Amino acid sequence: MNDENAPSDATDSNAPAALPAIEFQSPGRFTVHNPNIPTPDSERSEPAPFVLGEHLALERFNLPDEARAHALALLQQAQRCLCIYSSDLEPWLYHHSSIQDACTRFLLASPKNRLRILVKDVGRAVRDGHRLLTLSRRLSSNLHIRKLHPDYPSEAVAFLLADDRGLLLRPEPEQFAGYALYQDPARVRLRQVQFDQAWDSSITDPDLRSFLL
Repeated sequence: MNDENAPSDATDSNAPAALPAIEFQSPGRFTVHNPNIPTPDSERSEPAPFVLGEHLALERFNLPDEARAHALALLQQAQRCLCIYSSDLEPWLYHHSSIQDACTRFLLASPKNRLRILVKDVGRAVRDGHRLLTLSRRLSSNLHIRKLHPDYPSEAVAFLLADDRGLLLRPEPEQFAGYALYQDPARVRLRQVQFDQAWDSSITDPDLRSFLL
């Protein structure tokens, strides 16, 4: 699924000049109808067969299972830090036993490992239950979940960062489609700056605080 034309993810005016201008061609608009209550896993997910820090090609995806396979590959191979920037902790992507297991192994591998999750709205995840929320209660010292500040000028995008090399990005969060990169420090650096700036102004949601107590 290699494609030289990837969605543009440069949001910083100081982006490296060598970074090529690229466009995202949407497969079409449609609404993602998630179930009100996340259902149990129907089958075990397998990670995409690409190596973090080595695979150079862009990998495009259009289906939920493909997105989860790339997310799982990045989560399983990260060695230091993970960041998730999400609208509502998408149950179709992250509420899965394979994702939870990968995050658990990552967090237990070293006390220095850290997973940060920045969410626009945690209401649904708290109300319906979510595996990563449950995990945050067990491993609260190095798994942190915060809510985007309502006045922060956030971009309508969803992404996952793995160390300083891997990126999974969906330019339009209401769609499944997006792309994954396993060795692109420049684009990861731009998204990391975006994440850190939003994190610095983030807040703790009262619903989330109650859930974690």
